[in-house]
Amino acid sequence: MRRTVFFVSESTGITAETLGHSLLSQFDTVEFEQVYMPYINTELRAQALTQRMQEAAERDGVRPIVFATMLDDGIRAILKGGNCFYIELFEVFVEPLARELGVPPSLKAGRSHAITKPSYYTKRIEAINFAMSNDDGVRPENFHRADVILTGVSRSGKTPTCLYLAMHYGLRAANYPLTEEDFERGDVPQLLYDCRHKLFALTIDPQRLQLIREERRPGSPYASLKRCQDEIRLAHQIYRRLQVPVLNTTSQSIEEISSQVVKALKENQEGQGALTIVETGF
Repeated sequence: MRRTVFFVSESTGITAETLGHSLLSQFDTVEFEQVYMPYINTELRAQALTQRMQEAAERDGVRPIVFATMLDDGIRAILKGGNCFYIELFEVFVEPLARELGVPPSLKAGRSHAITKPSYYTKRIEAINFAMSNDDGVRPENFHRADVILTGVSRSGKTPTCLYLAMHYGLRAANYPLTEEDFERGDVPQLLYDCRHKLFALTIDPQRLQLIREERRPGSPYASLKRCQDEIRLAHQIYRRLQVPVLNTTSQSIEEISSQVVKALKENQEGQGALTIVETGF
């Protein structure tokens, strides 16, 4: 089955996209073609969008699904009148919440970040800059400043996970790639042992790793299945020596891996008060 899905908003569309993705993830037998439509903030744009919905319906033979965060009644009415299955996310959640709180909502677009403290926003930006400037072990002297360090073989998911931890949790995340030199000596620099309390190892199925590397460097020794198998095997020997948590990225998303890292960090820091985790859903 194939369905076209539109994520629509008067503003950036982050809320519609995030909630929509969470709902769609429960239907893994359906193929979704996803269309992002932020800043639909005029009736003219809404009318143009209904035409795109009609074209999708004719192409797919079934009406498209629309996840929307639309506060303007006029624009919302135009979209609802289109050939689509329309889900207004604010309607589902805001009205019951208003009844519980006993106060009306502001009904202003782009307010999702307003609830975040300015200091948290600044912390997140600093964390993103830290993750980018300390990627791939380029500045190991900064590991002592990191909140979390990831290690693993090339293309196991270190960089995107570090960026996600920075963007969504405000954590200063660095990573160390295991190299041929590490494999030859069967160990990593002492610096990583000194940081074991905030070190996490990533692993991945060799066949999956081979597919990822093949996309990057087709037909190369770097992408061969044997090399992938050897590196994963040697990496696990190092992980056992380090005695650090090992997280498998084969079938888990970046979000799932990150949540496990954050949970472990919270448990490690419980009662110490040394770590602030933002958790703002940026």
